[in-house]
Amino acid sequence: MPTNAPNESRNSGAHISLRQCSKSYRANRVLQPLDLDIRAGETLVLLGPSGCGKTTTLRIIAGLDTPDAGGAVLFDGQNVTAVPIERRNVGMVFQSYALFPNMNVGDNVKYGLRVRGYAPAEAHSRAQQMLAMMRIEELASRRIDQLSGGQRQRVALARALAPQPRVLLLDEPLAALDARLRDTLRVEIDRLLRSLGITAIYVTHDQSEAMALGDRIAVMEKGVVAQIGTPEDIYFRPSNAFVSDFVGTMNTILHNGARYLFRPEDIELVDRSSAQFSGTVVQRQFLGDHVQLAIAIDGNQEQRPVTARADSRTAPPLNASVGLTLRPSH
Repeated sequence: MPTNAPNESRNSGAHISLRQCSKSYRANRVLQPLDLDIRAGETLVLLGPSGCGKTTTLRIIAGLDTPDAGGAVLFDGQNVTAVPIERRNVGMVFQSYALFPNMNVGDNVKYGLRVRGYAPAEAHSRAQQMLAMMRIEELASRRIDQLSGGQRQRVALARALAPQPRVLLLDEPLAALDARLRDTLRVEIDRLLRSLGITAIYVTHDQSEAMALGDRIAVMEKGVVAQIGTPEDIYFRPSNAFVSDFVGTMNTILHNGARYLFRPEDIELVDRSSAQFSGTVVQRQFLGDHVQLAIAIDGNQEQRPVTARADSRTAPPLNASVGLTLRPSH
């Protein structure tokens, strides 16, 4: 996917504000009152486990759901709470692709343009631009059931972007794909969003996707935003135990009355004679470029083992006795 999209203006995205947006279904409140500002042109990732409220937030921004009384959605300062989705100028990409099986690829991409009143020639030209941007122009006449999962997702992106929306909303768009294709499309989507300068809200439960794509990440738990910040903020400076546990791996050691919190990469395997802590390797996973170790700390058998990383060629074997030291920067 090229880094420069044809005939697209940069920084054309909308600034989005949510004010006291909550959502209840009967007696069940799935989203607590939420205040959130999404900057024009940024990619905000809503990250969290199933049922945390991230998709509900996305649907409220889209206009598919209405917030409870008192909540407001603003695009560039204009209240659009009562404006239906077809008039908000948003594009949506779903995990299920939501393509029309009775239309070929080209007609799927043209669909939103026809609905918005584009002349046939203009809609055709615009659709061709989008197919070229996604490098799938040779598929224009192909039926949807003849496409691979990756091709279908590219068609869905082309269709969502064709009407030049102010906001692009992506709901777990890569979840149905295999790991290798997911990694490839993640890179392509990142390049695409940065080249267009569009405002994008991306929902995922995958922390790797969140870290790779987000200018900022909003980590959600039980209908509230537990923390919002850059990927670096979220990873290195988690605001509470939920964020530290959900994003990456956080180790805990209780030693001489002190509680140490640190990431696996913050620990170094050293000779036991110069170590801060010592322990035994109780699990060993070879992951190619590194080995992940679970180490039971001596004298702390009731705590869960510490996770550490070691070089693939020099990692200690299972049941080895090892020394551990925390890097000063941890």
